[in-house]
Amino acid sequence: MGVRARAVPDARRAKRPPPHKVGSDLMPGKVVKIGTFSDWIGLFDEWRKEIGVNRDEIASFQFDTLFGAIETDEIQFGHFQGKKKWENLRQIPTQQMRDALLNMIVYQGDTEFASVEQQRHLFETAPTDWDRRAITRVMIEEMRHGWQMCALLVEHFGYSGKVEAQKMLERRAFENKRLLGAFNVDVDNWMDFFTYTDFVDRDGKFQLQMLKYSAFAPLGRSMSYMLREEAFHMGTGNDGLRRIVQAGVIPGWLMQKYLNKWISSSYDLFGTDHSSSAHWAYVWGIKGRYDEPKNDKQADLDDLNDYNRHLYRDEVAGLIARFNAVLKPGEAKLYAPDIKFNRMIGKWAGQKFHPQTGQPLEEKEYEQLLPTLMPTAADKKLLLEIIANEKNWIVPKEGARDPFETIAEPRKSAINL
Repeated sequence: MGVRARAVPDARRAKRPPPHKVGSDLMPGKVVKIGTFSDWIGLFDEWRKEIGVNRDEIASFQFDTLFGAIETDEIQFGHFQGKKKWENLRQIPTQQMRDALLNMIVYQGDTEFASVEQQRHLFETAPTDWDRRAITRVMIEEMRHGWQMCALLVEHFGYSGKVEAQKMLERRAFENKRLLGAFNVDVDNWMDFFTYTDFVDRDGKFQLQMLKYSAFAPLGRSMSYMLREEAFHMGTGNDGLRRIVQAGVIPGWLMQKYLNKWISSSYDLFGTDHSSSAHWAYVWGIKGRYDEPKNDKQADLDDLNDYNRHLYRDEVAGLIARFNAVLKPGEAKLYAPDIKFNRMIGKWAGQKFHPQTGQPLEEKEYEQLLPTLMPTAADKKLLLEIIANEKNWIVPKEGARDPFETIAEPRKSAINL
């Protein structure tokens, strides 16, 4: 929508509701229910039941707050570079910096719970038992990521943090209440799910990696295990898409439309161009570049979001090139859409470009082409018919361990609190 975010909510941005203000949105006179993190856990249990995902595997799972190692105890970039990382809010120099950090954690956590709400209806339509167990694991780990962010809010941010942790469980994606618009869109079929987990969760990986370098040490330590868990989500999506391409039943042109849909949305999630929020987050040492430790060039503070966005696009293009290696003969090559295509924020917002060539298009030409570029209602109907009637629309998963056998592996060296 081109609206500049408040504070630093750059994680996973797209078309969205009005900007969120810290401490806003509680109904007048509403009493905060959270005094301790145990109180929050009670609300978390209620939320799982209310949205309909409290299946046996989820209800019995032991959720934990997990912290891992960080590369260094010194701030790695920005104005405070070389100083010791902050362990609590009292050590953070200004209230403006504390507010920016709070808002960043709120936005990150909100996406985690939102993704579970988006995917909540997919259990019964899973193509195989392995996929059903994989989506259950994905949901468990997304919930744990939201849990981790709320633990930070309750532990470190006092009354404001408790309010925000409570509101995290009160907003609903299916009521269009989540903070970023891409996280209010239903993910209601398995092409959507695989594309989402491969590419939207990959944006998530980029955001988590940038936060891992944070000068606020508890946030950096939180990222270690979130990143390891996120790797399974991306792998599930990427391998699911490979299995679809290899089966050769769903037409390549239809798959391309879903790539265009979710990858273009993911471009927006990196935030606006020339973002003052990203600028100050870097200066304050709160959020780095994706390749921060190995990038010895001085950061262009006016171009941070677009810099990371282009790194993401390069990675995505490489992944799609691998799909082309297993395409059926005669199928058109799949591609990563141009970074200017279908943008809702930033300098390309509302402008018309071809997704493959990046060439500008006249309004009329673009509108005529759009049904061939993005999924339509007819496309969704065709997709669901193929999934329902063609047993071999996806290649079976072979030789893989049960997702629940490996769910604990990222936790083996965690500091459990």
